[in-house]
Amino acid sequence: MRKADLINQISEKTGIPKVDVLVTLETMFKEVKESLAKGENIYIRGFGSFITKKRAAKIGRNIKKNVAVEIPEHYIPAFKPAKEFVQDIKSKNYKEKAD
Repeated sequence: MRKADLINQISEKTGIPKVDVLVTLETMFKEVKESLAKGENIYIRGFGSFITKKRAAKIGRNIKKNVAVEIPEHYIPAFKPAKEFVQDIKSKNYKEKAD
């Protein structure tokens, strides 16, 4: 499912115009990004948490030049689903599409 498909489904189920759904989703995405950039985690009860994970500094390798490169400590965004979310998905017995 793409963002456009999600917007269409939300609009059909709620009766809210697609433009308003788009603006709402874009605003949510922007707020999530800004909060994580500030180091603030977002907790949505029953859905999950948007968090930042700390990656330790390490030594990587540039294969083309065969040179060791130091990768500094940094943070990456992550999503941790709530227990209810995981249980709902596990209980549905979804089958993978054969594409």
